[in-house]
Amino acid sequence: MKARFSSVAHIVAFLIGSICSANVENHSKLNFVVIMVDDMGWTDLSGYGSNLHKTPHIDGLAANGMKFTNAYASASICTPTRAAFMTGKSPAKLKMTIWHEASGNPPQNRQLIPPVVKGSLPHEEVTIAEILREAGYRTGHVGKWHLGLASHYPETQGFDYSFGGTFWGAPATFYFPYRGTWGTGKNIHPRYIPGIDPNEPRENEHLTDRLTDEAMGFLENAKNDPFFLYLSYYTVHTPIEGKPELAEKYQGQIRDGMEHKNAHYAAMHETLDDNVARILGKLEDTGVADRTVIVFTSDNGGFINDYKGEKVTSNVPLRSGKGSLYEGGIRVPLIVYWPGVTKPGSQSDHPVITADFYPTLLELAKLKGNENHNKEVEGHSLVDLLKAPKLSLDRRTLYWHYPHYYQTTTPVSAIRHDNWKLLEFFEEGNLELYDLENDLGEENNLVESRKDLADLLHAKLQNWRAETKAPMPRFKPLMLNK
Repeated sequence: MKARFSSVAHIVAFLIGSICSANVENHSKLNFVVIMVDDMGWTDLSGYGSNLHKTPHIDGLAANGMKFTNAYASASICTPTRAAFMTGKSPAKLKMTIWHEASGNPPQNRQLIPPVVKGSLPHEEVTIAEILREAGYRTGHVGKWHLGLASHYPETQGFDYSFGGTFWGAPATFYFPYRGTWGTGKNIHPRYIPGIDPNEPRENEHLTDRLTDEAMGFLENAKNDPFFLYLSYYTVHTPIEGKPELAEKYQGQIRDGMEHKNAHYAAMHETLDDNVARILGKLEDTGVADRTVIVFTSDNGGFINDYKGEKVTSNVPLRSGKGSLYEGGIRVPLIVYWPGVTKPGSQSDHPVITADFYPTLLELAKLKGNENHNKEVEGHSLVDLLKAPKLSLDRRTLYWHYPHYYQTTTPVSAIRHDNWKLLEFFEEGNLELYDLENDLGEENNLVESRKDLADLLHAKLQNWRAETKAPMPRFKPLMLNK
């Protein structure tokens, strides 16, 4: 009996030791919370220049971390940017350059025929969630997904937990039960948020609040393990529906000369800010704030068109907005907080892009990832930059490719090299060249006076498209006979 007891005692001791060792290992790993907002423009935060929107908690995150002034979305619209975040690849290389609903439905009566591209993120792509889950991370997705049909939803792409994601890009309404119709004419169809019971007693609940509730539930359940939370708010996308009491408050604060004048849009920002504060509070309450890296950004530039007769936002001093490869469509807010590493109030002016977060999170998690996939990754790790914001990456060039139509945007590619930016418009084949250091608003086209530079950048852009096998638009047969 004594021998048996000794054996059991050793087993118990071993198990306790293993558990303790596992806990120590888990607590030594960094957690990740990535907050991706929908359609937030570069100047929409008060910390980025808005004199109407109030976002003190998000601004506080920047005050304690690093703010980026030259951060870019990988695309000027939602789906391609989100695919780039998940994989570290450019939308051009992924062949995901537009959202699912439009991927195989080109517009009629336009000069060019856009390419038919992938509408769903292929399962053979290795997502950051899959790599982290394989390494023992709890992985959670809450909110907007918009990366394909149900067979490609988050739970098939590396997430243990998923709430609120669909192949639609926006809710019918931000108010419970989040059901209604979308579209016009023959294209009207119902929309809803999966996982929502319309019979729940949640009258007047706002979707941004609900998504935070679900995210906090995930954080509570995952607090004893390393975790990755991808919190993808639908706000501030249309429909522009701020809480009435907040919208009324902001309506009384709008003055002549303000760039931002939409009270409901301002109200949506305050609600978002309050919910970011709730997430930060939950990290503190669960005792994991000191080892959780937080990333806050947007999937594309601000939507400057009208909604119900009222302009949604302004990206001034930037030109244009969502859908465009001018700065207003692709330059976005970016804040990163890495406890004990990012210097409070630090700022980086180095150009970075959404795809950079795939290798960045891998390095922060001390993981190598998938060797074959890594060969295709175009993003660069920002870890050294987060440690020393005045450093420069060895990369000097960023690329974009949008071979589709959107609002007033026609098929276009763009390249930024140092502070020079060139756009190539495919309908007429014309080029535009801007010096962003001295012309942030892209008003002075220098393509004629700096033809040598324009030709050099154009050649680089063409070579990149060839290397990535970027999907290209083509002229209609009649156009070829002009």
